[in-house]
Amino acid sequence: MAEQKRDYYEVLGVDKNADEETIKKAYRVLAKKYHPDMNPGDKNAEAKFKEASEAYAVLSDPQKKAQYDQFGHAAFSQGGGGYSGGFDFNSMDFGDIFGDLFGDMFGSRRANRTGPRKGANLRTAVRITFEEAVFGCDKEIELTLKDECSKCHGTGAKAGTSPVTCPKCGGKGQIVYTQQSLFGTVQNVQTCPDCSGTGKIIKEKCTDCYGTGYISNRKKIEVSIPAGIDNGQCVRIREKGEPGSNGGPRGDLLVEINVSRHPIFQRRDYDIFSTAPISYAQAALGGEIMIDTVDGKVINTIKPGTQTDTKIRLKGKGVPVLNNKNARGDHYVTLVVQVPTGLTQSARDLLKQFDSVTGDSLNYVKNHTDEASTDNSAKNKKKKKGIFN
Repeated sequence: MAEQKRDYYEVLGVDKNADEETIKKAYRVLAKKYHPDMNPGDKNAEAKFKEASEAYAVLSDPQKKAQYDQFGHAAFSQGGGGYSGGFDFNSMDFGDIFGDLFGDMFGSRRANRTGPRKGANLRTAVRITFEEAVFGCDKEIELTLKDECSKCHGTGAKAGTSPVTCPKCGGKGQIVYTQQSLFGTVQNVQTCPDCSGTGKIIKEKCTDCYGTGYISNRKKIEVSIPAGIDNGQCVRIREKGEPGSNGGPRGDLLVEINVSRHPIFQRRDYDIFSTAPISYAQAALGGEIMIDTVDGKVINTIKPGTQTDTKIRLKGKGVPVLNNKNARGDHYVTLVVQVPTGLTQSARDLLKQFDSVTGDSLNYVKNHTDEASTDNSAKNKKKKKGIFN
């Protein structure tokens, strides 16, 4: 007895009301996962790939889908010639699906290799200070860039000669050949091995650039770094990357920004955080204190009785918002009360007087003599009451 087929919707993992795009996306995932080229020699993967392909072949066709929704698998149980029923899989167009998965493997999306192509992007890095990141700056970097060879003008051919059309690919840069597959005859595309996809062959190479068409030169480039940039972000300089081919534009230069740590300030998004020490007297009495910011020292008034770890906000003293110089973050300052050390005797006496006046001593034993006296007095009272024998 033949094994019963699974429901096509179940195979693709979609609802019966799924639209065409949802069905296509579901199949694309399964096809990429189980394609024989991705799982060589795996019979189980091949079986799942065929099952998913069969389901997609039906559900992607409105007419077949309608028949399947009405009659189920019985709709295709009659007639031959198909992969697994009464429809022909070789007539199905899988090019769009596999063009997404495997590039131009099925010839559905062949790139024009001999047309203008943009050059590759280049990456470099530059280190700046915390303040430079906050307010922006200009930096000069030095790197190696390729320029068109002045002797051959980028052709790569020796002076007095020119590249010739590749006879193997006819100048297309690609070789197209047919192959029998699960879905019938498909076209495969390969880069031409003779011209490496350029469509041209250089018989006599330029003696300056050795046929590349480019000369490498060390150059200095000015980079304008905007205010508010953060560590790890990039500045893009247009058309300072690798040269394009066949008349295409140069790529871009991406400059990664590395920001050095600051000894006082820390940054989170566009806000700045720091701590500021205050004396015990300042904390108790309040008044004006001086605080360091990226804009310089500012005066701030604190309230009497300020406790340690009190946080204050300096509005608009943070980092400028990138590409919006009129907006800035804030600066948050944590106040830390400093306990004095190395007191002189006179200072100690004054503090004791202060402590006795304010009555602020908490769990403080004034001296061992008083403590012992208090303990003895208590014991004597207990003895009189007969507690100790």
